[in-house]
Amino acid sequence: MVQKISKSQRLHEELGRIIAKTKPGQRLLTEPELAKQLGVSRATLREAMRTFETQGLITRRQGSGTYVIHPTQIIESGLELLESIQTMAKKTKLVISMGEVDVTRRDATLVESKAFNLPLPLRVYEVARIILAEGRPVAYLIDIIPDDLMDFDDLQKEFSGSMLDLLTHLGTHNLAYSRAEITATISTPKIARAMGIQSGDVLLHFYSYLYTTKGRMINLAVSYFLPGYFRFHVIRRVNR
Repeated sequence: MVQKISKSQRLHEELGRIIAKTKPGQRLLTEPELAKQLGVSRATLREAMRTFETQGLITRRQGSGTYVIHPTQIIESGLELLESIQTMAKKTKLVISMGEVDVTRRDATLVESKAFNLPLPLRVYEVARIILAEGRPVAYLIDIIPDDLMDFDDLQKEFSGSMLDLLTHLGTHNLAYSRAEITATISTPKIARAMGIQSGDVLLHFYSYLYTTKGRMINLAVSYFLPGYFRFHVIRRVNR
């Protein structure tokens, strides 16, 4: 018995073939043109394209169009061991660099105060930066730490991309473990502009808390990763 292929499956197959035939860096047809070619509405096409965005095969750039990317290298890592992007990239031989970085000293929010278990008023450093790979933004990272951990000038001078690597290098606090909440999220207009994608595009989202051996939470990290360049996994043992 021949199994019928649904319209949705056929659309994904046809769109997949178009993407596979397109060289990395090239732009696809506009949405109206592509929808007409495939015989579907723009809304239906947009939903199908999100699947390929999540896989990291295409990316939409605000005001420019949709481009095929086909990453040549992928950062793949288990989540059992806490490592910086820089360390993971070296293992996979993916060349990355730090793009625009913004270091500010500001008042903590009530949520941040509760996370650090410190009373208001509280001053914190916020370090936001873009991580680049193959000439394009692949991650948007934000680290927030209480301002008593280090001097502002030292932070600006010593920071090279990873707050975890900086805290480890300083050695003033014995780091113990991190707790992370991992979700898929859609990009806000601010993040979309920073990463050169469209607002509403899908990103991997990590919300992490870093603790010392004395149980103090010293770093709140909010990270956004472009799917396709990152693949995380967890090794789980069978409970006997």
